[in-house]
Formats: sequence, C-alpha cells, structure tokens
Amino acid sequence: MSAEVEKRLYAIERELKALSWWQSEPPSAAALASTEPFCLDTLTFSQWLQFVLLVRLQAMLEAGVPLPNNISIYPMATESFKPLAVDTRALEEAIAGLDETLSGQAVVREA
Repeated sequence: MSAEVEKRLYAIERELKALSWWQSEPPSAAALASTEPFCLDTLTFSQWLQFVLLVRLQAMLEAGVPLPNNISIYPMATESFKPLAVDTRALEEAIAGLDETLSGQAVVREA
C-alpha cells in the first residue's frame, strides 16, 4: 500500500506544480501551527496540501507508522476550488485517488 500512497502523493504534488500553486518557501511556523481543520484560518487549501498533508503522510510512510484510514479530503478540495477560475479537475482527481487508497472506499465525484 505504501507504494500506492507515494504514487498518490506525487500525483497531488505534480498537479499543484502544474497549477503553479507549488511554493518554494513554507508558510510561517505560526501559520502551520493552526488548530483549525485544514488550517483554514492561516493557509490556503493548496498550502495545506503541500505543507501539511503531503509532509505528514510522507513522514508517516518513512517512519513506517500506520496511515490514516478514515480520511475524506476530496469534499473540502472541491468546495475550496469552486470559486476559482482555473481547471482543478486533475488535482481533485488526484486527491480523490488518495482518499480511496487510504480509506478503501469509493469517492463519489461531483458532476
């Protein structure tokens, strides 16, 4: 499963870069220390993906600890991307794939 998760994480990274949302500089430590879900009060959703989700899951893979299996990021992604005037379908699909790999459950895509 870890190889499949790594593939899914790379797909998210690739799509963030394709959208030019990948950042070379991390947000401040204070912004990353938010206690809100998805760091809603301090980060954009794409920043949360890059600097929280990808980093934490990669660290868990490297440490060999169990990965979360009750995960549902796709609904937040679609909601966050709705007001944007860019095509985020490939990124949303990459996120749905990660949800499915970790949860073992099919993700119902938005029409």
